[in-house]
Amino acid sequence: MDQSYPSIPLQRTAPVRSLNGTRESGEGKNQTGHFSDYLQQALSGQSEPAALKISKHAGERMQERGIELDDSTWKQISTKVAEAKKKGLDETLVLADDAALIVSAKNATVITAMDRSEAGSQIFSNINGAIILESPAGPEGRPQLPNDRRS
Repeated sequence: MDQSYPSIPLQRTAPVRSLNGTRESGEGKNQTGHFSDYLQQALSGQSEPAALKISKHAGERMQERGIELDDSTWKQISTKVAEAKKKGLDETLVLADDAALIVSAKNATVITAMDRSEAGSQIFSNINGAIILESPAGPEGRPQLPNDRRS
């Protein structure tokens, strides 16, 4: 009753997708890099925070209100939003020198934006964290808000 089957070598018919969505070649190496590289980067904490996306709504508000943030401020915001995400925050209020932003830490997306002076009279709901950025010159370097008690 023994049946013998012909010996057919197994062949891969399609590329295999790894967990991070990249394709693996037949040698088991990712085309975008080696696993050991990703592991070293993760262990050393040198990964760059995800670049923030700006929603259409937020982009329109920034343009209407003339809000412009320099690259160092965007980098600082991105870093702090990544930290907020690690702490489990979803929606955060970011107060910078010239702007107040509502940012989805979960999606790394700026949802809306307003002038910092405009933020003083607003009620913010559906946020579970706040990030307050100080200018390099310290709190004295930013514009005074209507209810600011620094005087």
